[in-house]
Amino acid sequence: MDQNLHTPEVYDFRQYDRLWQRVAPGLEPYPPEQTAQPAASESSGQAAPAMTPAQDRQASLLPGAEENPCCMGTAAMEMLQVLTGFAEEELEDQRQLQALSRRAPSWARQRLREMAAESGARAKRLLAVHYLITGECYRPSIVCQRIAGTPWCAALRERYHVAACTGMNYARAADGTTDVCLGRLLEEMSSGAYRQADSLLAMLERSMRTETCAPPR
Repeated sequence: MDQNLHTPEVYDFRQYDRLWQRVAPGLEPYPPEQTAQPAASESSGQAAPAMTPAQDRQASLLPGAEENPCCMGTAAMEMLQVLTGFAEEELEDQRQLQALSRRAPSWARQRLREMAAESGARAKRLLAVHYLITGECYRPSIVCQRIAGTPWCAALRERYHVAACTGMNYARAADGTTDVCLGRLLEEMSSGAYRQADSLLAMLERSMRTETCAPPR
């Protein structure tokens, strides 16, 4: 996440549009199912031997038994670059929130630590989804930005915009996929990001009312 931590008053919202532009504008629906080819035994006029229930269960557990599963299949594959981008953003958010919690007023520290844990959990879930789709583990590439000692209220303002824009991008991604399971997951993550934005707004309201946005001592 390319946040300008040295000038938190200025936000480049184009960075969120650049993330969204990685979503293919026209996602193809599921390809038509291929017609099964007759078994060799059928072409010779002989009936194929029936599988026992145990053999049938074993075959269903084999890797690749389903070429295009109903969930986390071909349609979800179109979103891989977006999903890995979200995972890297969530890990950077976790780091930023952890740092903010260490210099926050005492009443805000626990909630900020919880939000950091929520961001980390979303990142882990996205990485698990990547494995579901590809069968391969993804190693996030994160460029750690220097965490500046931004004044308390300015830092809340910055993190609010990050959380709100993340929620919006999750919602846009959910609308852009035809994979039902992936869409549900992205909608859930959108709701979580918006809840974080609401918590940050509440912190800002309290700070402006009781501390006149002074840096914590």
